Amino acid sequence: MARVKTGIVRRRRHKKILKAAKGAWGGRHRLFKSANETVIRAGAFAWRHRRLKKRDFRRLWNARINAAARLNGLNYSRLIGGLKKAGVLVNRKMLAKMAVDDPQGFAAMAEIVTQETA
Repeated sequence: MARVKTGIVRRRRHKKILKAAKGAWGGRHRLFKSANETVIRAGAFAWRHRRLKKRDFRRLWNARINAAARLNGLNYSRLIGGLKKAGVLVNRKMLAKMAVDDPQGFAAMAEIVTQETA
């Protein structure tokens, strides 16, 4: 069997990894072996943090909704439970946006809940 040299294939693979490790410090962006480890590790962190981001945003939205609900004389759980009983289908992202950008609209939602529970 004939010998096959990896010339262009290896160079392209190395260039791709070194480009991905561009911002790393020292040899981690210059040396292929170190750069490869850096890129693999960065990929693992990226995968994990794409999932954590969803949790972080939900916590942020819940905190904003709770703060706005307390300004309207309710707490988070009573507000969410009341909206479900009233059949209002608004997700937490939109509720949090309303709490920040449209306090009057959020107060109207809170009024719906207080009428539902009374």
